[in-house]
Amino acid sequence: MRITTNVASLNAREANTNTSSKLNGSLEKLSTGLRINKASDDASGLAIADKLRTQASSIKQGISNGNSAISLLQIADKAMSEQSNILDVVKTKLAQANTDTTSDDGREAIRKDIVKLLTQLDNIGKQTNYNGTQLISDTAGTAAATALTFQIGEGAGDTISNTAINANTTGLALTGLTALTTAGGLTKTLAGSEQANVDTAITTLNGFRGDVGSTQNQVESAVRNLMTSHTNIKSAESVIRDVDYAEESANFNKQNIIAQAGAYALSQANSVQQNVLRLLQ
Repeated sequence: MRITTNVASLNAREANTNTSSKLNGSLEKLSTGLRINKASDDASGLAIADKLRTQASSIKQGISNGNSAISLLQIADKAMSEQSNILDVVKTKLAQANTDTTSDDGREAIRKDIVKLLTQLDNIGKQTNYNGTQLISDTAGTAAATALTFQIGEGAGDTISNTAINANTTGLALTGLTALTTAGGLTKTLAGSEQANVDTAITTLNGFRGDVGSTQNQVESAVRNLMTSHTNIKSAESVIRDVDYAEESANFNKQNIIAQAGAYALSQANSVQQNVLRLLQ
């Protein structure tokens, strides 16, 4: 019987150290809710989970971009809806001026109304913007707004575009009514001829609104698809990264029992050496 080196105690201590490491690892997983807390837990799993997390983050931003785009397009549509109302009123007033029951004084009053309405139509074009981006006309109100492109997805190429809109008197070809800026400029003949131009302007404006509506439908569809993808990707990440509490709790209890048994074994390994003293008595 040897006492210089307590091999049994060394073996018990090594086993206890390993068990303690496993027990601490199990506690870490239970406390964080994650199966992978560091690369050594699962190197390949960590790489995959991190890639999925990055993908999910990009998709989530794409969803945010899409919702912002929907808000932008709704602003543009509502603005053009009011412009459509203005054109309806202008058409009605021109019809009112194109009849002999309306006097020259009446036509002058109608002219002033039409001038103000067309001014407001241009003002709507100049004032309609989203975060400083012009939507249906440039800031001068004489040229088209820039065509808009929205990134709705995780890749740079996942974009949806809307055509440029030119919803003002210039873009709607209503420059023939500029003669109304002069007193007495509205005649019965002009009122009759300009009604067709207003009809054309209404058709053009409805075309712009149709483009906006189609783009909005496309964006909404893309957002719904991204939301489904985001949910599935987060679920896939969870399977790899998150801890299974039922399984890990069972593992923790197992390691805890082993640790207690190991501590008892270590105490017994140390006490066995005391038997040597009996040989010396």
